Parts: sequence; C-alpha cells; structure tokens
Amino acid sequence: MHRYLIVIEKAEGNYSTYSPDLPGCVATGSTPEEAKENMHRAIRMHLEGLKEDGLPIPEPESTADYVSVP
Repeated sequence: MHRYLIVIEKAEGNYSTYSPDLPGCVATGSTPEEAKENMHRAIRMHLEGLKEDGLPIPEPESTADYVSVP
C-alpha cells in the first residue's frame, strides 16, 4: 500500500487537488471532502493505468508541514 500526499486548494467555485508525486493526476470537487474522495478515485485509476502500461509506480516522497509566521 502506498500513501500519497495530496494538496487541496480553493479555486473559483470549487476545490482542486493534486499529488506532487503523481504528475498529471488531478481532481476537483464542490467541497474539500468531495475533492479528496474524487482524488482517491483518480489516484487508483492513475496507478492502474501505469500498471497496464508497464510503467513503474512512483514511490511517495512528498511531505508537508506548516510554518508559523508572526
């Protein structure tokens, strides 16, 4: 099992999400939760497509953290 970081961003009228470790794999949703659910499905489809094409599955390498600024 792989665990990929996803980034959820507020866009105009919806939310978009992507994974830094999976270029080209993106999803949107009306809410952050919907965007996350859609991204979960998008990642599964993306990885299945890579397998079908005989391409390597990228290892998750991205991490995230917050920085406080006064």
